[in-house]
Amino acid sequence: MHCLGAEYLVSAEGAPRQREWRPQIYRKCTDTAWLFLFFLFWTGLVFIMGYSVVAGATGRLLFGYDSFGNVCGKKNSPVEGAPLSGQDMTLKKHVFFMNSCNLKVKGMRLDRTALCVSSCPEEQLDSLEEVQLFANTSGSFLCVYSLNSFNYTHSPKADSLCPRLPVPPSKSFPLFNRCIPQTPECYSLFASVWINDVDTLHRILSGIMSGRDTILGLCILTLALSLAMMFIFRFITTLLVNIFISLVILGLLFVCGVLWWLYYDYTNDLSIELDTERENMKCVLGFAIVSTGITAVLLVLIFVLRKRIKLTVELFQITNKAISSAPFLLFQPLWTFAILIFFWVLWVAVLLSLGTAGAAQVMEGGQVEYKPLSGIRYMWSYHLIGLIWTSEFILACQQMTIAGAVVTCYFNRSKNDPPDRPILSSLSVLFFYHQGTVVKGSFLIPVVRVPRIIVMYMQNTLKEQHGALSRYLFRCCYCCFWCLDKYLLHLNQNAYTTTAINGTDFCTSAKDAFKILSKNSSHFTSMNCFGDFIIFLGKVLVVCFTVFGGLMAFNYNRAFQVWAVPLLLVAFFAYLVAHSFLSVFETVLDALFLCFAVDLETNDGSSEKPYFMDQEFLSFVKRSNKLNNARARQDEHSLRNDEGTELQAIAR
Repeated sequence: MHCLGAEYLVSAEGAPRQREWRPQIYRKCTDTAWLFLFFLFWTGLVFIMGYSVVAGATGRLLFGYDSFGNVCGKKNSPVEGAPLSGQDMTLKKHVFFMNSCNLKVKGMRLDRTALCVSSCPEEQLDSLEEVQLFANTSGSFLCVYSLNSFNYTHSPKADSLCPRLPVPPSKSFPLFNRCIPQTPECYSLFASVWINDVDTLHRILSGIMSGRDTILGLCILTLALSLAMMFIFRFITTLLVNIFISLVILGLLFVCGVLWWLYYDYTNDLSIELDTERENMKCVLGFAIVSTGITAVLLVLIFVLRKRIKLTVELFQITNKAISSAPFLLFQPLWTFAILIFFWVLWVAVLLSLGTAGAAQVMEGGQVEYKPLSGIRYMWSYHLIGLIWTSEFILACQQMTIAGAVVTCYFNRSKNDPPDRPILSSLSVLFFYHQGTVVKGSFLIPVVRVPRIIVMYMQNTLKEQHGALSRYLFRCCYCCFWCLDKYLLHLNQNAYTTTAINGTDFCTSAKDAFKILSKNSSHFTSMNCFGDFIIFLGKVLVVCFTVFGGLMAFNYNRAFQVWAVPLLLVAFFAYLVAHSFLSVFETVLDALFLCFAVDLETNDGSSEKPYFMDQEFLSFVKRSNKLNNARARQDEHSLRNDEGTELQAIAR
């Protein structure tokens, strides 16, 4: 293949002229320095992975550990200066908190004594005799290891070495084997301390595990709804669009109504006494306010854009015609999602290992605390950047693959003889030539997203120490970073498509795409925006029905479960899945319009330079332009009439 060495070529006379669009003629390796930089960055991530395996102790988090340095369910090595460490806990797999109803926080850690026990007490124990009987019958000792079970009722130190009476009934927390009290009063006190701001990880994990069955069912519902949305967009008609928009409107109004009804039900429920119920009531109010605002905005947009439905149907039919040339494009989100899940699981495993990488320090009373090692916080920051950059790189590879397949099919003169294996061809071009371009484009996202996370963290941390002006400035900075993030995502998509067409580097492709789209914006800007809006409504519909199912399911256990975290996670997962499936249509749509702009730039429709586009696409563009021009003239005419009426009134 030929390589293009610069943005400008030299003509026969020696004068530089601007580089022309040459679809799929030039190809070279682009942005190789960025590919090397990404390799070095991942070398650092591999080092962190190895360090987390060597220095981390994930078993302490997964299996739990007592206050004396013993991991439950394992044989332990002794800690110097801790006489009760180094015990064989193979048969003692559960963590029991001696004063689970009276947990307190000192500094940034729980002030409690934890023991490894063989089973959790499932019935309330009201006296030391019952504690002793439970130990003798079950082999589960609820007092400190130094006190023999025979001395539970005789030792003067039993009050300080045994749990405070009465001992509430408890059950083992799934996966993490913690004994969680089951009485409502004790559970509420336990949860309010154990699941708090100083332990965000446990809050998220406990929310997932407490509603794991419901969350799994809602995830399956999300997948089914996303597939249904793909079916609607794949075989779209005017009737389907009208039904679809009606369902979106009904879904938005219904979810808002259910949220306000739940809040009204909470406020009029005189039996609300637990902190979990109060927390749920606050969450319902927040969800109701946010959903009402989103509903109002979307309803206004739907009303304004309602007259473009027919052209939108034609637009999606053209998009589906392009997809039919490479039908396996619809399966691209599946392997992308599988790779992302694998990477996220690996990332979380390394994060957990880093979180448990600490040195044992003996405290008073022979108890053991684990202090984080120096440099761990820097590794966390590096690891976070790796999450964002690598995730965006994987998503960008999907965008580049889809764009390359669309470009291959579009710039094919024989429409009756589509190219063989366009997706594999696009993947090979990406792998051999343009990985550096994808790396560079995906790097721009964490450059904007990491400062946005820092601003959000500072706002939440300092919200009680600053006035209204500081909070307003923080919100303005956050909104600016958010807008820049969205703009970069759109810029990257057009740059990847241009790279697939011309084989140029990222910066050159982004500049060329911006110029040619600005030059031809009058042809398709409004239709492209409305097409993206319809796809966004599809994502909203999936989220609405999933959130409604979550509200109905979680509300049945509202007294014993704070379901704000599970519902937020379900809503986020629903939008992520819907976006993963429907983004194929967005990418194809954007790539088609950019190819169309390049087609207009390089050809004039004559017999010498015919268009690559088919007649259906060309007639659609003409009808769209005619409609836009007619509306522009109508608006101009109405404006002149208004001005004339105003002048006439003044003349009188």
